[in-house]
Amino acid sequence: MTSTIQYEYSPGHFQASEPTVYDPTQLAEGEMLLNMGPQHPSTHGVLRLEIITDGEVIRDVVPHLGYLHRCFEAHTQQVPFNQGIPFVDRLDYLAAMNGEHIWAMAVEKMLGIDADMKNSPGGRRTEYIRVLVAELNRIASHFVAIGTYGIDIGAFTPFLWVMRDREHIQRMLEWVSGARMLYNYIWIGGVFYDLPVGFEARCQEFITYLKPKLMELQEVLINNEIFIKRTANVGVLPLPVAIDFGCTGPVLRGSGLRYDLRRVDAYSVYPELDFDIPIGSGEMGTLGDCWDRTNVRVQECWQSVRIIEQCLARLTTDLARTRDYDPHEFVPKKIRPKAGDFYFRGESAKGELGFFFRTDGRSDVPVRCHARSCSFHNLSVIADISRGAMLADLVAIIGSLDLVMGEVDR
Repeated sequence: MTSTIQYEYSPGHFQASEPTVYDPTQLAEGEMLLNMGPQHPSTHGVLRLEIITDGEVIRDVVPHLGYLHRCFEAHTQQVPFNQGIPFVDRLDYLAAMNGEHIWAMAVEKMLGIDADMKNSPGGRRTEYIRVLVAELNRIASHFVAIGTYGIDIGAFTPFLWVMRDREHIQRMLEWVSGARMLYNYIWIGGVFYDLPVGFEARCQEFITYLKPKLMELQEVLINNEIFIKRTANVGVLPLPVAIDFGCTGPVLRGSGLRYDLRRVDAYSVYPELDFDIPIGSGEMGTLGDCWDRTNVRVQECWQSVRIIEQCLARLTTDLARTRDYDPHEFVPKKIRPKAGDFYFRGESAKGELGFFFRTDGRSDVPVRCHARSCSFHNLSVIADISRGAMLADLVAIIGSLDLVMGEVDR
């Protein structure tokens, strides 16, 4: 068992600048007002960037979120808690299992059934299954981030490689849940169904296959001289700036802070698992640059592999399936929360994902539901790390943040 990580932070004196509304008639001589997106292939869906440039140099960037119309918070205030899980899937649709896991644990903690699950063999098997599928989905999410980032800066082959390997994960998760991306598999108090017979062996085969592929990815993309020149010393995010903007996940850890909620909050069965928290080191350039953020994601894939192997070991030995195990053992027939305010957070693939509930004690529908989404905070820092950069480097900066707009316009 690995102890909870200790971390330190001394607040800096960074002051976030106020958003600026530009008048094209008031631009200085030589400046231009340009729009990048939403049709640009590197601007992540509905994101549009309003850019002030002086030649090829960026003077300022104003992000416009667009309208994806996920309406997550409004939807979940109209349905019972257990019916909110399909809407959670559509926040970060590339890491839906992670969102489901955090939502389910939030409601379980609110109901007080989380302690009972930890002390029950069936409940413990459930948690190991949840962590297993969540870490598989974390790898799949990072593969999309890494592969599309390669395309953004001109490397096409690694994209084909990681999407090929991601397809193995998608098929396994489809085998488990019946859905390819929007799973509705992790339920409040359990899971939809136990793992299919033979899943553990198939998953172990995949992990054995994946390890040399990760080494290949590291050599061909991350340590590639051209990739390093395009990402090192670009989009440098100082640690005080990252914290002041509320950045989390690989974006924050790329700036050197060993902060991961799986260790800091020690939820689920993560305290029983042995894994490290990769951070940026400034090895190829400046600490907190685009290269560091991308390298952290690759290293996190290795750590997820370690976690998956440990989960498989437990699920095939002392927590192996039995006829007595019921995946619905703790699934409540009706959710009756006490009146009050509740908040729970967890480590999604892109950072801290948190859910706030306000309940009235009478209904199983939340009076208020709010999502603290990691992509929204990570996007907010883009202007401050882009000023003074070259226009061609803005694409590299956007891709290094790994944004999913379903979390931003929610």
